[in-house]
Amino acid sequence: MKEVTVQELKNMMDRNDEFQLIDVREPFEYEVSNLNGLNIPLAGIVIESDKVAKDRPVIIQCRSGKRSAQAVMLLEQQGFDNLANLKGGILAWKEEIDPDMDVY
Repeated sequence: MKEVTVQELKNMMDRNDEFQLIDVREPFEYEVSNLNGLNIPLAGIVIESDKVAKDRPVIIQCRSGKRSAQAVMLLEQQGFDNLANLKGGILAWKEEIDPDMDVY
């Protein structure tokens, strides 16, 4: 499974790279803190896979990287080959990029 670090994601954002960010946490988690990704909870990722881009890189994130890894595996079984897991999730983002971010 391909992974990107939070620093790599920040660099992609800073360069305005073309990619899609998907947050597979629950809506209440997304409301606490998010990186402006599309919120598709893990339980619905296969059902809503039509919302996942096929024509550009897709980075999947959650709180710690575990649920997003599951989402990557589920989507890869659906034929996606453009996915990467955000290593460490939003907790790593807080630790390395934005210490003031609210997390739970």
